[in-house]
Amino acid sequence: MSRELTFEPFDCDNHYYESEDAFTRHVPEEMKARVVQWAEVDGRKYHVVGGKLSKAVTNPTWDPIAKPGALHKYFRGNPEGKNPMEYLKDREPLPAAYIDRDARLEIMESQNLESIWLFPTLGVLYEELLKDDTQAVVALMRGFNRWIEEDWGFDYKEKIFASPYISLMDIDQAVSELEWCLEKGARTIVMRPAPVWTQEGQLSPGDPVFDSFWSRVNEAGITTVIHAGDSGYSSQGYAEDAFGSSMTGRYRPSIKAFSIERAAHDWLITMSMERMYTRFPNLRIASVENGADYLDMLFRKLNQQAKKSPSWFDEDPVELFRKHVWMNPFWEDNVYEIVELMGADHVIFGSDWPHIEG
Repeated sequence: MSRELTFEPFDCDNHYYESEDAFTRHVPEEMKARVVQWAEVDGRKYHVVGGKLSKAVTNPTWDPIAKPGALHKYFRGNPEGKNPMEYLKDREPLPAAYIDRDARLEIMESQNLESIWLFPTLGVLYEELLKDDTQAVVALMRGFNRWIEEDWGFDYKEKIFASPYISLMDIDQAVSELEWCLEKGARTIVMRPAPVWTQEGQLSPGDPVFDSFWSRVNEAGITTVIHAGDSGYSSQGYAEDAFGSSMTGRYRPSIKAFSIERAAHDWLITMSMERMYTRFPNLRIASVENGADYLDMLFRKLNQQAKKSPSWFDEDPVELFRKHVWMNPFWEDNVYEIVELMGADHVIFGSDWPHIEG
């Protein structure tokens, strides 16, 4: 632990690697073909999501696995000028701490961590691939959350706080799932920063049709986390998309590199422009692994909107943002600038451990 710290840090971005039955164990048999299955291609196992092969990762069995922080030098500016894939060649057998909560507790103790928020690796990628099948998304959400609760727990020994995944595609099912999560002791929920696909078309997450969900979140005081994932953000032809189904072109320079930040920016500013923090004054939103370099521009745009439409906002939207939102910067962001914009108590630390960026 750094000598500059006089406390054990709370890590707001830890991850598990899903077990091979994470997306099947609790999914009804009749739905499995529409959700996630396994297939072997050229001697390698892959997920088939909604009937289509996914190559979002090269080895979804995770064994062997690239080491934590393997891309550290790449994100520090890549001083050796290596192809990013070269950093990932050094692999190891899958450590128990990546898949077992008691082994994770031992690692946390050695890392001098007080507690962690725990998020999916693949679980934030597959809603986009199933967005045309609402029933499949609901089956995925319910089955996956029961696996999380069973293997990790939503509040394990007040140390590990694993987040259940929520989709708003079916509002009644979303409210029902939220109630189940609250009953099981969830302290956070996680969703992707994206518009909501519904049978009526795409909708903002702040659309009044979802008020029953946000009202319950507001009442419970549970923190909603938007975490980097497959948001479906389009590069409009400038680069190949398919974040959740292909690794193609992921580390070559293109605007695809900004899709995570752009998706989070759009989600966050939309929630402000929908006046969500006035309508639901107890909302707590955390943005994790989405960066924060766009924050200055986001505040300028909110101020511009407030000046152009003074009767729309009951309160200063920037001040409301600072009150209701917590930001987790990327390592390459200017953290001092983010602290100046948000206030130190609304900037949160996340290591991304044990991912290759963490």
